[in-house]
Amino acid sequence: MNSITKIHEYKEKIDQKESFLLFVKTDNCSVCEGLRPQVEHFEKEYSLPFYLANTAHLPELAGNLLLFTAPVVLLFCKGKEIHRFARFVPIEELRRKLDELEEGLHV
Repeated sequence: MNSITKIHEYKEKIDQKESFLLFVKTDNCSVCEGLRPQVEHFEKEYSLPFYLANTAHLPELAGNLLLFTAPVVLLFCKGKEIHRFARFVPIEELRRKLDELEEGLHV
Protein backbone atom coordinates (compact mmCIF):
# COMPACT_ATOMS: atom_id res chain seq x y z
CA MET A 1 0.00 0.00 0.00
CA ASN A 2 1.26 3.42 -0.89
CA SER A 3 0.95 6.01 1.85
CA ILE A 4 -0.96 9.26 1.75
CA THR A 5 0.86 11.65 4.06
CA LYS A 6 -0.55 15.02 3.00
CA ILE A 7 -4.14 16.15 2.56
CA HIS A 8 -3.40 17.46 -0.94
CA GLU A 9 -2.39 13.91 -2.02
CA TYR A 10 -5.85 12.65 -1.04
CA LYS A 11 -7.58 15.62 -2.71
CA GLU A 12 -5.65 15.03 -5.95
CA LYS A 13 -6.99 11.48 -6.13
CA ILE A 14 -10.53 12.75 -5.61
CA ASP A 15 -10.11 15.61 -8.10
CA GLN A 16 -8.69 13.22 -10.71
CA LYS A 17 -11.73 10.98 -10.13
CA GLU A 18 -9.62 7.96 -9.26
CA SER A 19 -11.06 4.67 -8.05
CA PHE A 20 -9.17 3.29 -5.06
CA LEU A 21 -9.24 1.74 -1.59
CA LEU A 22 -8.17 3.86 1.35
CA PHE A 23 -7.17 2.12 4.59
CA VAL A 24 -7.18 4.61 7.47
CA LYS A 25 -5.44 3.75 10.72
CA THR A 26 -4.10 5.48 13.76
CA ASP A 27 -1.21 4.93 16.15
CA ASN A 28 -1.42 2.29 18.91
CA CYS A 29 -4.46 0.60 17.35
CA SER A 30 -4.33 -3.18 17.67
CA VAL A 31 -7.43 -3.63 15.51
CA CYS A 32 -5.73 -1.56 12.78
CA GLU A 33 -2.60 -3.68 12.93
CA GLY A 34 -4.62 -6.91 12.84
CA LEU A 35 -6.73 -5.84 9.88
CA ARG A 36 -4.02 -4.24 7.77
CA PRO A 37 -2.34 -7.48 6.55
CA GLN A 38 -5.74 -8.93 5.61
CA VAL A 39 -6.55 -5.89 3.48
CA GLU A 40 -3.03 -5.78 2.02
CA HIS A 41 -3.49 -9.39 0.90
CA PHE A 42 -6.31 -8.24 -1.40
CA GLU A 43 -4.07 -5.69 -3.08
CA LYS A 44 -2.50 -8.39 -5.27
CA GLU A 45 -5.93 -9.51 -6.52
CA TYR A 46 -7.27 -6.17 -7.75
CA SER A 47 -6.12 -3.60 -10.27
CA LEU A 48 -7.26 -0.55 -8.31
CA PRO A 49 -4.67 1.10 -6.09
CA PHE A 50 -4.69 0.69 -2.31
CA TYR A 51 -3.60 3.58 -0.10
CA LEU A 52 -2.78 3.88 3.60
CA ALA A 53 -3.28 6.98 5.74
CA ASN A 54 -2.57 7.46 9.44
CA THR A 55 -4.90 9.98 11.07
CA ALA A 56 -2.49 10.43 13.98
CA HIS A 57 -0.17 12.12 11.46
CA LEU A 58 -2.88 13.49 9.17
CA PRO A 59 -5.76 14.69 11.41
CA GLU A 60 -7.21 16.93 8.70
CA LEU A 61 -8.05 13.81 6.69
CA ALA A 62 -10.14 12.49 9.58
CA GLY A 63 -11.98 15.80 9.66
CA ASN A 64 -12.43 15.90 5.90
CA LEU A 65 -13.86 12.35 5.83
CA LEU A 66 -15.79 12.61 9.13
CA LEU A 67 -13.89 9.69 10.66
CA PHE A 68 -14.48 9.07 14.36
CA THR A 69 -12.82 5.69 14.78
CA ALA A 70 -10.13 3.48 13.29
CA PRO A 71 -9.57 1.43 11.29
CA VAL A 72 -11.75 2.57 8.42
CA VAL A 73 -11.68 1.09 4.93
CA LEU A 74 -13.13 3.38 2.26
CA LEU A 75 -13.85 2.45 -1.32
CA PHE A 76 -13.91 5.20 -3.93
CA CYS A 77 -15.25 4.94 -7.46
CA LYS A 78 -14.32 7.77 -9.81
CA GLY A 79 -13.52 10.04 -6.89
CA LYS A 80 -16.70 9.40 -4.90
CA GLU A 81 -16.96 7.35 -1.73
CA ILE A 82 -19.15 4.34 -2.44
CA HIS A 83 -18.63 2.21 0.67
CA ARG A 84 -17.27 2.59 4.19
CA PHE A 85 -16.28 -0.10 6.66
CA ALA A 86 -15.45 1.10 10.17
CA ARG A 87 -13.76 -0.59 13.14
CA PHE A 88 -14.63 -4.24 12.49
CA VAL A 89 -14.45 -5.09 8.81
CA PRO A 90 -16.15 -8.27 7.55
CA ILE A 91 -13.47 -9.53 5.17
CA GLU A 92 -15.79 -11.45 2.85
CA GLU A 93 -18.08 -8.44 2.51
CA LEU A 94 -15.05 -6.29 1.69
CA ARG A 95 -14.07 -8.83 -0.98
CA ARG A 96 -17.58 -8.68 -2.50
CA LYS A 97 -17.49 -4.87 -2.60
CA LEU A 98 -14.02 -4.95 -4.18
CA ASP A 99 -15.29 -7.42 -6.78
CA GLU A 100 -18.22 -5.13 -7.58
CA LEU A 101 -15.93 -2.12 -7.86
CA GLU A 102 -13.46 -3.99 -10.06
CA GLU A 103 -16.26 -5.20 -12.35
CA GLY A 104 -17.58 -1.66 -12.65
CA LEU A 105 -14.15 -0.41 -13.72
CA HIS A 106 -13.93 -2.90 -16.58
CA VAL A 107 -17.41 -2.40 -18.00
